Amino acid sequence: MLAALLGRKIGMTRVYTEDGTVVPVTVIQAGPCSVLQVKKAGAARSGESKDGYHAVQLGFEDVKAHRSSVPMIGHAAKAGTGPKKYVREIRFKEVPEAALGDVWTVEVFENAKTRYVDVVGTTKGRGFAGVMKRHGFGGQPASHGTERKHRSPGGIGASAGRGLGRCVKKGKRMAGHMGHNRRTVKNQRLVKVDKENNLLLVRGAIPGPNGGYVVVRQAKTKA
Repeated sequence: MLAALLGRKIGMTRVYTEDGTVVPVTVIQAGPCSVLQVKKAGAARSGESKDGYHAVQLGFEDVKAHRSSVPMIGHAAKAGTGPKKYVREIRFKEVPEAALGDVWTVEVFENAKTRYVDVVGTTKGRGFAGVMKRHGFGGQPASHGTERKHRSPGGIGASAGRGLGRCVKKGKRMAGHMGHNRRTVKNQRLVKVDKENNLLLVRGAIPGPNGGYVVVRQAKTKA
C-alpha cells in the first residue's frame, strides 16, 4: 500500500554522511494522522460503497471544537477522535489496508518499497507582482528617452492572427497574483525517519513557507 502522511514543514538544515558529505534536508513534522474515513470502490447497489474509488481521508493536528464546524466534529467523532485542522484525502489503486480510527505515524515509511517521496505543498504567496518579477521580462530600455516606463510590459495587443485585431489574446503573460499555488516536488530522497519525534528528513527544498502544511507520499515513479 502507498505510504502517505500529512505534516508541517519545520525548516531546512543539514546532515552529514559517513564519508563527511553534507546533505541539505528539509525537516517535516509528519503525523501522527488519524484515519477519518476509508473509501472503497464498488457498486452502490451491492452495498459496498458509493464513492467509486479507493481512498483514505487523513486528519492532522487537533483543533479546538469552537474553531471547527459541527459537521466536522461529528465526522471526526465517528473515528473516535476530535476535529482536525488539516484534512486531506489520499487515493489508492488498490483497497487500502486501513480501518476507521487508525493512527498513522512515520513508521509507515519504514516499510515502504522505496526511499523516495513526493511532497505536495503550497508555494509562498508574493501578492500582486509585475511582469518582470512574475515572468522574468526584461523591461523597457533604461537609456535616454524612457521615462517612468522601465518596468512596464510594453504592447499587449495581438495586431494579427485570425482577425483578432488588437484585442488581448487569452493566456497573455501580464501582471497579476503571484505564488500561493499547489506544487509537487517528485522523487526526493528520504534521508532519515525519526520515530521518536515524528520527523522526516527529505533531501532538498520543498514548496511553502516554514510552518506550512504538506502532504508526503511514497514516490510513484521512482523504484
